[in-house]
Amino acid sequence: MTEPQNATRTEKDSIGVKEIPAHVYYGIQTARAVENYPISGMRAHPTLIRAFGMVKQAAAEANKELGLLDAKVADAIAQAAQEVQHGKWDKEFVVDVFQAGAGVSFHMNSNEVIANRAVEILGGKLGDYTKVHPNDHVNYGQSTNDVFPTGMRLAALLELEKLYPVLDSLSAALEKKGKEFHDILKSGRTHMQDAVPMRLGQEFAAYAGAIRRAKDAIRAASENLRELGLGGSAVGTGINTHPDYREKAIRNLARISGQKLAPVDDMRYAMQSNFAMASVSSALRNLALEVIRISNDLRLLSSGPNTGFAEINLPALQPGSSIMPGKINPVMPELAAMVSFQVVGNDVAVAMAVQAGQLELNVMMPTMAYSVMQSITILTNMLRQFTDRCVTGLTANKARCDFYVQATVSLATALNPYIGYAKAAEIAKEAVATGRSIIEIAREKKLLSEKEINEILDPVRMTEPVRPLEAAAKREEVKAK
Repeated sequence: MTEPQNATRTEKDSIGVKEIPAHVYYGIQTARAVENYPISGMRAHPTLIRAFGMVKQAAAEANKELGLLDAKVADAIAQAAQEVQHGKWDKEFVVDVFQAGAGVSFHMNSNEVIANRAVEILGGKLGDYTKVHPNDHVNYGQSTNDVFPTGMRLAALLELEKLYPVLDSLSAALEKKGKEFHDILKSGRTHMQDAVPMRLGQEFAAYAGAIRRAKDAIRAASENLRELGLGGSAVGTGINTHPDYREKAIRNLARISGQKLAPVDDMRYAMQSNFAMASVSSALRNLALEVIRISNDLRLLSSGPNTGFAEINLPALQPGSSIMPGKINPVMPELAAMVSFQVVGNDVAVAMAVQAGQLELNVMMPTMAYSVMQSITILTNMLRQFTDRCVTGLTANKARCDFYVQATVSLATALNPYIGYAKAAEIAKEAVATGRSIIEIAREKKLLSEKEINEILDPVRMTEPVRPLEAAAKREEVKAK
């Protein structure tokens, strides 16, 4: 017989007694946390929940192997933990992401949900902890202090697996544009001023290189996440754990998660320090900084269309103004920048949390977990859209690029090896003052032959290293003597 929705059950903890909704799988400690921390309305990341399910399954199996848990109890815990991994009980994880230090509340939420589901599997009623107890059985040989850092490291590794292919797609799309735009010449710009000619394709190939390097840096930083202090228990000494538990639990966790994991060489370090999370957060921030830079470039290069650079055209995705008809905005680069700002802010929160540890434990882990997981997820989702709905469909405005490459006064730079910096500067200044082209003024001053002018001031020649023209260079040598 199904109990009415408003029915309750009575649970007891070390503080006292509390009525819990009869149908929920969480217990009294979770209920207290819900009352204590009505902060953001945000709940744990699904991948963090999944990772905790993996840790609990790995621990139950290890304790069963060592004869420390009854086989039926251990199997029920493992089954319940697998269901948590599959997202079956996500709605039962109700603790706010901003909560008590060290993540005790979220950890107990996990223990209680898994315990109650295991009780149910064994034929008992929710809240009948004589069959399976959240602390005595689900948490056997464990502590929040080793489980939470293990869970958040594993969650980050799992979530990063979704980011890597998106970064590969983005770098490939940028590389493809680099090849597509290889023959399009444009003016480079430094200090936001005219610079020497370059290829539009070179600009985009460089963007691809930046994304590849950012991905490599994230991968390298994530290797630190693979060292786990599971088995360290309360302060990293392994109290209340079997000598073989640590190795067995982490071996099980590696198998369950499909990740390469290893026991850390010093469990105290793994509990005191969150260097691994700081490293990954920092690498994500550096990716975000590159994305901000590239998105700003795309907005500049597409600015206009009549009063800006207008060297590239971004896909038109939506009307850009509630009042100006026909206006189209660079919405995807804007999105990319805003998401990246959030990632930079998340890294500040992680940095403050990482340095705030004291003695044997850093209790600021919940905000680290939330910030890093959010950064990975929003970068993954945003960069997928940015690639598919912006980079892939952008085109070049060749006519505008051609105009700028002929107009840049920095064409005079190519004259330096032949007439010297001072004379080249005079030509550049005259071009700015009169509006005439560098080629026109150089021809008028008869400092070089027509053939030499055409070769030296050929913009294509300026986009890669070339040997100086011998005739002109020798003539200047003679003059210098």
